[in-house]
Amino acid sequence: MYKDSQLYVAHSANGPINIIGKMANRHGLIAGATGTGKTVTLQVLAETFSQAGVPCFMADMKGDLSGISQTGKLSGFIEKRCGEFGINPAELKFEGSPVRFFDVYGEQGHPMRTTVAAMGSMLLSRLLELNDTQSGVLALTFRIAEDENLPLIDMKDLRLMLDYVAKNADRYSTTYGNVSTATIGAIQRSLLTLAEQGGEKFFGEPAFDIYDLLQTEGGLGVMNILAADKLMLQPKLYSTFLMWLLTAIYEKMPEIGDMELPKMVFFFDEAHMLFKDTSKALTDKIEQIVRLIRSKGIGIYFISQSPSDLPEAILGQCGNRVQHALRAFTPKDQAAVKAAAQTFRPNPAFSTEREILELGTGEALVSFLDEKGAPSIVERAKILFPLSQIGAITAEQRSAIIASSRIGGKYDTAVDRESAFEKILEQRQQAAAEAEKLAEEQAEAEERERREKEEAKASKRSSTKKSIFATVVGTAVTYFAKTLATQMARKITGGTIRTTTTKKRKTSKRR
Repeated sequence: MYKDSQLYVAHSANGPINIIGKMANRHGLIAGATGTGKTVTLQVLAETFSQAGVPCFMADMKGDLSGISQTGKLSGFIEKRCGEFGINPAELKFEGSPVRFFDVYGEQGHPMRTTVAAMGSMLLSRLLELNDTQSGVLALTFRIAEDENLPLIDMKDLRLMLDYVAKNADRYSTTYGNVSTATIGAIQRSLLTLAEQGGEKFFGEPAFDIYDLLQTEGGLGVMNILAADKLMLQPKLYSTFLMWLLTAIYEKMPEIGDMELPKMVFFFDEAHMLFKDTSKALTDKIEQIVRLIRSKGIGIYFISQSPSDLPEAILGQCGNRVQHALRAFTPKDQAAVKAAAQTFRPNPAFSTEREILELGTGEALVSFLDEKGAPSIVERAKILFPLSQIGAITAEQRSAIIASSRIGGKYDTAVDRESAFEKILEQRQQAAAEAEKLAEEQAEAEERERREKEEAKASKRSSTKKSIFATVVGTAVTYFAKTLATQMARKITGGTIRTTTTKKRKTSKRR
């Protein structure tokens, strides 16, 4: 409840407990076992920020947070709380907050997409659960795509780009490093698995503009609610999506320093998923973003069962704490309770560790940062009731809100512009056309050469025939000439030549 310029969220025996506006960007933690009231606490905080004109983003795991869009109503429970808090029920102004619904799958809200290139190889490697070698090849593929102006927009771009790199591995080995076709194959299988899980819908255009989260309507901050009930079934996709969103905001938002109120507040439910099976490099990057993003006016509030779900370096950045009850049925649970108690500034009036075990639903141990940025002494308090509806809305109400959204139509239709897929196909078609043309030219050259050889052979055969004919004719002519000459001589000599010749032969035989 935003009252008298105060962010009023809880009430203790000592009176109202407020978050100091200029300290709200110092991040926070809402922790507690299942069923202790974490979701209602998140709703109270979010609508309080909305009333102050601060937009928020939150992931809705069960649909419960959608009720923040509807006006609440007075109930017996609220009347009882009003008596305990010294609030006049007649002065309460029940109202809902302006809401925009989003959904990675585009089913229960406006689609939220990003490009493969914007996601980056590091986050994508985590999403695909790649080993170091595979991650290196994926990073290499991203670099080649950038160097050769092949935009990676959606999954088909990345799949074909990997195939392109594999088929040109020899060309890239000396510049980028060796590429194994087996490694490429392993990455392709991981992409296929992601596609079967619906991950393909997250990549594409129009890419989501994070400035659409920083909106107000009628002086109220817009509540941007991500439908995460289906997304939760794919923990890697859910956590990687949140990491991408956090990284995108960090990279695009300008430095503004401390303000009277945050520029925006993020609520990350099931925060332990952000850090499960996360490499040290990625955890370090998240820690850096969490540490520095507050200078851009962004507050991040993690929601999880136990403070131990967060890495210590990130837990240390969460100055505003709300701790609901924890259960200690095992030695491990008892250790978690002790660790949670040690994160608070002690109150001499009670044992923090014991109080954590005895808290009722809607009660919590609360410690917010004071004006100087130091943690206040922990107090046992009751969380304020929300002024909006508690619980999920109907499908018809959700559809009506989506239809009336100011960004309606901006992201609803996917756009498939020219990117790596089309460019690589065009290259291959050109190469195929050039190869076909070259083959035709080669075939024509071979055909010409064959014809020339045949013509040469035919010419040679013809020349040989003419030579033989000339020889035969020449011989016949010579023979005919000789015969004719002999006959003519005989006629002239009257046979003398033959007689003389015969006599000479006989004389020779006698001798």
